[in-house]
Amino acid sequence: MTLRQAGGLAALTCAATYIVGFSFLVTVLAPLGYGTGESDPAAVAAFIAARPGVLIGWNILIYVVNALALVVLVVTLRRLIAPSRPDAAALTGAIGLIWAALVLGAGMIANVAVERTHALAADPAAAATLWQTLHAVELGLGGGNEIAGGAWILGVSLAARASGLFGRVSTAIGALSGLAGLATVLPPVGELAGVVFGLGAIAWFVAAGLVLLRGRRPFAKEMTA
Repeated sequence: MTLRQAGGLAALTCAATYIVGFSFLVTVLAPLGYGTGESDPAAVAAFIAARPGVLIGWNILIYVVNALALVVLVVTLRRLIAPSRPDAAALTGAIGLIWAALVLGAGMIANVAVERTHALAADPAAAATLWQTLHAVELGLGGGNEIAGGAWILGVSLAARASGLFGRVSTAIGALSGLAGLATVLPPVGELAGVVFGLGAIAWFVAAGLVLLRGRRPFAKEMTA
């Protein structure tokens, strides 16, 4: 398997983790308000006391698996962009690896939160307080804002377009998703921007994966081929 093929599979893996993560969020975790500003710490603590493995598995998928696949994709795109745009490749590569590290860190904090909260199951009030505190750290690292992700997707999409790797479709999707990610820092539109970023990222990861796996260059041409 070539690095390009590995990058393509990594991009599709990232898309899959987003899809499964969103699906789980709006079904199993929806009654808890998980992932929103209306989450109920007491309800989450009770859920963890009864089913800790569910959240640990979810965290591993959306954070750990996603981060490791993201590293492969970042390295692949950096290598492909570098011959024609070395400076852009270096800059976007650094931002991408920072994002991957933040995602991995958020996952590690999230699982520690589950483990420690479960250990306090006999004291529901303390468990809820602990989860709320650690969850805030998790959100700060990457679950509650997408600044690093938005900056990378926007930057690497433009760099890939300039190098001839991406076509208009992939670049447009990346620009929309990236700008939405950056907008998550704004309180009035943060949650909506997060949804746009997540859905846009799914489409962008799929587009990037197809570009890399098919071995052709502009995705826009593939759409009309």
